[in-house]
Amino acid sequence: MNLTDHFTIEELTASETAARHGIDNSAPIALDANLRHLAGGLEAVRVILDNQPIHVNSGYRCPDLNKLVGGQPHSAHLMGLAADFICPSFGTPREICQAVLRSELNYEQVILEFDSWCHVAFATLGRISKREALIINRDGVSVWV
Repeated sequence: MNLTDHFTIEELTASETAARHGIDNSAPIALDANLRHLAGGLEAVRVILDNQPIHVNSGYRCPDLNKLVGGQPHSAHLMGLAADFICPSFGTPREICQAVLRSELNYEQVILEFDSWCHVAFATLGRISKREALIINRDGVSVWV
């Protein structure tokens, strides 16, 4: 089911890890508005990235999947408000994160993770976004400066 022109519910809930472990990663109906909000945010990211296609590696995560992949207990993925993605036709994950950080996008959080993908999260509808920027690597977490 299409949430926006370029993003589907299937894309935002797909997980190879869940499939390998027999985990049903279907999002509850109660998170439909959040997933639509996430898809809208990803559409805005796509525009920032010169309308290049985005490949979502991880969107919504059910609690069992989040625990299995080592996600944070209060991860925005659990609420359908975050996605990890790449956009090779635009550039490296670092270049993607830098483009988003330079933009006026109303994001909650942008994280460059292990120089391998960009994590973007959006605030719950009606809440003010923190615009937090972080880098995670094998040495830990640091604030993007």
